[in-house]
Amino acid sequence: MLDGPLLARWLAAAFALTLLLAALRPSAAYFGLTGSEPLTILPLTLEPEAVAQAHYKACDRLKLERKQRRMCRRDPGVAETLVEAVSMSALECQYQFRFERWNCTLDGRYRASLLKRGFKETAFLYAISSAGLTHALAKACSAGRMERCTCDEAPDLENREAWQWGGCGDNLKYSSKFVKEFLGRRSSKDLRARVDFHNNLVGVKVIKAGVETTCKCHGVSGSCTVRTCWRQLAPFHEVGKRLKHKYETALKVGSTTNEATGEAGAISPPRGRAAGAGGGSDPLPRTLELVHLDDSPSFCVAGRFSPGTAGRRCHREKNCESICCGRGHNTQSRVVTRPCQCQVRWCCYVECRQCTQREEVYTCKG
Repeated sequence: MLDGPLLARWLAAAFALTLLLAALRPSAAYFGLTGSEPLTILPLTLEPEAVAQAHYKACDRLKLERKQRRMCRRDPGVAETLVEAVSMSALECQYQFRFERWNCTLDGRYRASLLKRGFKETAFLYAISSAGLTHALAKACSAGRMERCTCDEAPDLENREAWQWGGCGDNLKYSSKFVKEFLGRRSSKDLRARVDFHNNLVGVKVIKAGVETTCKCHGVSGSCTVRTCWRQLAPFHEVGKRLKHKYETALKVGSTTNEATGEAGAISPPRGRAAGAGGGSDPLPRTLELVHLDDSPSFCVAGRFSPGTAGRRCHREKNCESICCGRGHNTQSRVVTRPCQCQVRWCCYVECRQCTQREEVYTCKG
């Protein structure tokens, strides 16, 4: 499994790998992922041997564990999908926490320090990362970007006579199996590893919970005499929203220690929270909640885990009081010019006026 330091190296290496892949595709532009874009692939003009060598180098640059590197190398589509998954997850994390004290700062030392601890924020990072990889792989399969998987096969559904299975469903079955094998499970005696693995699984399960059946009608004049249906994943923004809610309701857990051996035993829920249906002292296999071990820092001042909030832009009516941690905020007035009153002209452009207005900018005091 990707432990803290390894996940930190993976996240850092992803940006270097992005540059490598961009060099192989001069015409490809870097893009922000929302979960709906087509995945890009290595250029078909390269010789097979050159493609394989570039793919192996891409996997090596990710600095994965031996098993993970082997899984990466066996399918030319994996390396780039890993990079896209990391980018998609990081962008979604920053979007979900844009109004929070911790705004998903993933720069260098802050990321490395954060991943060494068991904060709620760490739990979210593990969940959004595994969810991003699951989502990206399922989409890559259905888009034909992978050699070892293709469209989702028709499941056993009721009332099959009313419609036929068709289209090209997102292959969640393959992607979830791949992700669980890729992330792996550490010894049950390693408390932190168990918590991280649990949070990884929460990300995968949130993806599964958002799968929908999409149908298209066929028939004369739209009579829908025949429907073709396929399974489709929810947009990744929806996944991010659900995981953000789980972050806000995350459970702090502890461990029971064997006094004779000194080894950590079962993970126990906080007082007042049930251990899950069926009883038992270990709630992890039976809960869909994110769990964490440590209380989070305030993130108000610069430290090991974040640059603090001094100078951060805030919204006066929305979050200045919270983000600025009681220090107050500065107000600046500026004139900005933006496109406005835009209209689509046939054919084929958008025409806008330029509107000038004065706006106030609020930033936290140091």
